[in-house]
Amino acid sequence: MKSKILDVFFDLDHTLWDFEKNSALAFDTILKKHKVDVNIQDFISLYVPINIKYWKLYQNDEVTQEQLRYGRLKDVFDHMQIEIDDEMIHFLAEEYISYLPQFNHLYDGTIELLEYLKPKYRLHIITNGFHQIQNNKLVNSNIVHYFETITNSENAGVKKPNPEIFNYALDLAKCSKETSIMIGDNMEADIEGALNVGLDAIFFNEHNLETHPNIKQVNHLLDLKKYL
Repeated sequence: MKSKILDVFFDLDHTLWDFEKNSALAFDTILKKHKVDVNIQDFISLYVPINIKYWKLYQNDEVTQEQLRYGRLKDVFDHMQIEIDDEMIHFLAEEYISYLPQFNHLYDGTIELLEYLKPKYRLHIITNGFHQIQNNKLVNSNIVHYFETITNSENAGVKKPNPEIFNYALDLAKCSKETSIMIGDNMEADIEGALNVGLDAIFFNEHNLETHPNIKQVNHLLDLKKYL
């Protein structure tokens, strides 16, 4: 693989950018700021799986961006039996989006890996996130300069695993799928999506999930050096 790969595509959230840690910090900040009386640990433990559910729906075009942002918070407050009116939920949803990119924790090994890869390959991002938010994350965490192109679902008009977003990213990068590889944490969106268009892929399997033995995978980002 090392001899033929020229372009490396990364997912952003849960792959390089530590979404769960940064998200928890953003919620802790805004809930305290607006005096919402919740136990933050209880809130986050409910929010994480609910957010995953809503992103799955969003990925499959079953909810809109606004429904995603509102619904995940509404469901958490309902589960916690906390009465908050819709106007406040919409306000908190916007506050969260505003504060989220201000926290910039990256996965262990991110900078070392990017420094290692940058002289050898052209690096790119493919993300299902929203343009402005994802760009702010890259800028604020000081890694935007490592990437030649940034493809997001907002600009591409479709979301991973739709083949069109991968083709859009390849066209934007002016590269070939035969000499490119995708790295991400989501088996369906990142790995199967890439493989289905003939793009090689490596699964960032942070949680040691059981996977097909033929899927290339790493449990730590620096293990990618074995492949690249």
